Amino acid sequence: MARPGHARSHPSLEEDEDEDPVDAMISRTGCATQHRELQECMAARQDWRHCQPQVRAFGECMARRQRAEE
Repeated sequence: MARPGHARSHPSLEEDEDEDPVDAMISRTGCATQHRELQECMAARQDWRHCQPQVRAFGECMARRQRAEE
C-alpha cells in the first residue's frame, strides 16, 4: 500500500497514464537512448561491469544535461 502523499491522483500533462515515471524523467533529460542501451546491455550481460561503455555514455549524457542546467 502506498504511503499517503505518494500516490498520484492524476497523471501530469507531460506523461502518458501508462508510462513509468522514471522512464518519463529520463526521456526529459535527452538521455533516453543511452539509458535504453545500458538497460539492454544489463539484461543481456547480467553484470554492469561488462557494460562500462554504456555506463560511461549514460553518465556523460547526464553530466552534460546537468552542466546545461547550471
